[in-house]
Amino acid sequence: MSVAPARSATIEALCGDLSAIRAPHGTELNARSWASEAPLRMLLNNLDSAVAERPEDLVVYGGSGRAARSHDALKAIVGALLDLGEDETLLVQSGKPVAVFRTTRDAPRVLIANSLLVPRWATWDEFRRLEAEGLTMFGQMTAGSWIYIGTQGILQGTYQTFAAAGEKHFGTASLAGRTILTAGLGGMGGAQPLAATMAGAAILCVEVDPARIERRIATRYLDEAADSLDDALARVRRAAAEGRALSVGLCGNAADIVPELAGREEHFDFVTDQTAAHDPLTGYVPQGLSVAAADALRSSDPDEYLRRARASIVTHVEAMLEYARLGSHVFDYGNNLRGEAGDAGVTDAFSYPGFVPAYIRPLFCRGIGPFRWAALSGDPADIEVIDQTLRELFPDDELLQRWLELAPKLVEFQGLPARICWLGLGDRARAGAAINDLVRSGRVQAPVVIGRDHLDAGSVASPYRETEAMRDGSDAIADWPILNALVNVAAGATWVSVHHGGGVGIGNSIHAGMVVLADGTDDAAARLERVLTTDPGMGVVRHLDAGYEEAEAAAVEHGLNTPSYLA
Repeated sequence: MSVAPARSATIEALCGDLSAIRAPHGTELNARSWASEAPLRMLLNNLDSAVAERPEDLVVYGGSGRAARSHDALKAIVGALLDLGEDETLLVQSGKPVAVFRTTRDAPRVLIANSLLVPRWATWDEFRRLEAEGLTMFGQMTAGSWIYIGTQGILQGTYQTFAAAGEKHFGTASLAGRTILTAGLGGMGGAQPLAATMAGAAILCVEVDPARIERRIATRYLDEAADSLDDALARVRRAAAEGRALSVGLCGNAADIVPELAGREEHFDFVTDQTAAHDPLTGYVPQGLSVAAADALRSSDPDEYLRRARASIVTHVEAMLEYARLGSHVFDYGNNLRGEAGDAGVTDAFSYPGFVPAYIRPLFCRGIGPFRWAALSGDPADIEVIDQTLRELFPDDELLQRWLELAPKLVEFQGLPARICWLGLGDRARAGAAINDLVRSGRVQAPVVIGRDHLDAGSVASPYRETEAMRDGSDAIADWPILNALVNVAAGATWVSVHHGGGVGIGNSIHAGMVVLADGTDDAAARLERVLTTDPGMGVVRHLDAGYEEAEAAAVEHGLNTPSYLA
């Protein structure tokens, strides 16, 4: 299909050079409406070098989570979005645009399906075969759904988790004087050091890639880098003794460092991990290899690489189990580290809990989860206005108040200015209405997109993470994320996605995402009210169905119509 020369030039300017992609800023449209300009800007923002881990490979985060299947597919998506009408919908199949259909103005402008496989074929081997033939791609969660905002995207959730752990085990959300041991400073794990210090803790973060340590220091997510294990321990111990928050990075392999610390019985209050173990081929570096040597072995002998990676994961998990025996509060952070170890023969790998059943599920029962927005203007002042408005709107939410006080001081924006905070049913709709009013009044210069992580109350089925240990045993029921996507389409979200394998790897999860545009119009106000009610409402209903009293109370409070449960 030929492309008009002028349009071709625009596409090349926007995404011709993968090393120099940047989302357009300002109020001038490139597309035909803000409803298609919004996904265009957020797609390109995902591939901004300040945001993406490897933009030259279209990899946004999570080892191999891509925004588009190939460079040609990216250009085709951009071209389709530039031409998309206000009553048309673009269909994207695993990172490749396949059709545009006339729908309605209230329908989503983009519908995305990523990495989906028939269950019997949902294995890494089959996925990689299909990927190698150019037939699919791994979308992770927010990589292929175009709403990744950098490490901040997981930051408040990590902070919420650490605070909830403090409340549960020590009776306070403050972790002053407490210590944390973890590993992984990639796109997701990179949130850990700042989240821990925001909660008051002293944290030791092990990372095999020195470039990632440098990047986290440059973006102020990590305070310091230590020269040796003993140096790192001394810094963490001194900070904890003084009740001072501090994050220390140590370059090394977690499968070497964690066992050594456990063998020395070096106490930490909490032990967890956020290496990219969900994809052991691309996300976990085996013991004894540098990053460069790992890259070479991965290319030359992937089977040997996997054998060595899984052996290292076994060593890593056995050390975490030893920490649990030593009295530390050990929890899995949803990267399938336990699953890989269990598959390799560690029979008690699941004897320590995942973070959702341990700390987060009570929030999910009320529809509370990661709510985020990005300023399409590109101006940080727009985020400042929204921050202040939400502080005024929710004066009694102590964690939100502390977060919105600290985030502007501590969080560096990556790409388009954005913010995240955890809000639930009722409050999300109130926040959406307030943001839309700010755009309408001109206090915010351009439209704002509102979305979330796929890790949310009612949008994911993941037995090793979000739906682990459900009260009724429904961990693997995957109807819920599909219903979530369907109802968000019906409610008028601007784009909706359904993915497979995010967070914990192929075969282990199904999840859905949504983004809705606040452009200051009455039509947007109506869509925002619907979508920001249906989306968290699904979280309440999913947990009501599983028998959680907190969800029943939330359903009653918000007047949800639930025919099978409440009269």
